[in-house]
Amino acid sequence: MESVKTLFYMGICLSAWIITAADNLEPQVENVRWVSLDFKTVLTWTSKASDYAYTVLYSSDNNDWTESPDCIQVSESECDLSEQLIPYDRTYTADIRLDDDVRDYEGDPDVFPHTLSPPFNPFKQTNISAAEFTVEAVETKVTVNITDPLTGIHQRGKQLSIRDVFKNDLKYKISYHKSGSTGKRDIITDSSLAEVSGLDAGESYCFMVAAYIPSRARAAQLGAWSEQQCTDGHKNVLQELSLGAWVGAVFILLTVLIIIITVTVLCCRCCQQRNKSLQTSQSSAPV
Repeated sequence: MESVKTLFYMGICLSAWIITAADNLEPQVENVRWVSLDFKTVLTWTSKASDYAYTVLYSSDNNDWTESPDCIQVSESECDLSEQLIPYDRTYTADIRLDDDVRDYEGDPDVFPHTLSPPFNPFKQTNISAAEFTVEAVETKVTVNITDPLTGIHQRGKQLSIRDVFKNDLKYKISYHKSGSTGKRDIITDSSLAEVSGLDAGESYCFMVAAYIPSRARAAQLGAWSEQQCTDGHKNVLQELSLGAWVGAVFILLTVLIIIITVTVLCCRCCQQRNKSLQTSQSSAPV
């Protein structure tokens, strides 16, 4: 009986200790993720802490940690690392450290709680936005002129395009179909200027383009698809007639032809009868 009471009291004490320890736990950073579009890369997170600031460190390929100069003792729950993640084709990991405003940080990374981000490679994982382009039709060919999307990276006063970063890894997928048809065709071009040939003269064709990086994993190869653009068709009146219109036109022509033939035959018969009557009357008249 005494042993049961002892276990009971021990259980109560252990529960109280667990509750007290949970209340004293430091708030943790959660939901850490990378948001990246055209190499503008922002690290975001959530935390229930209200009196804490955040310092973000980053490391590439497990090298030494470096503090992000724009994200030291910040109150926001995000950090723009676009300019720090260079070279682009490396795997980076970020460390978000909670810094208590009421205590001094003495340089020991274990003093404050910190949370690691998932690994991220800008070259292989940044999303690519939709490209703008123009189309120009000449006879049976259409020239597609694509403008490379700009990135969030500036170097030497110049804003880099995705071609500046991907270089020969960047290609474009062009999807097109005849206006009014559901059958689509795709071509891959290495250049931002492509020519689509073998089209039907005078027909209207619709085009869409997307950046294509075949060196990436399949799920990340395609950028966003552009808006659709169509060429102007130049059909003559006969080409624009549908099957029903052709049937109606043929029917009308046949009807008119039948009427003309019928009227002609009737007129001929009337003339023949009139001539016979005239001849009969002339032959029966007295000399």
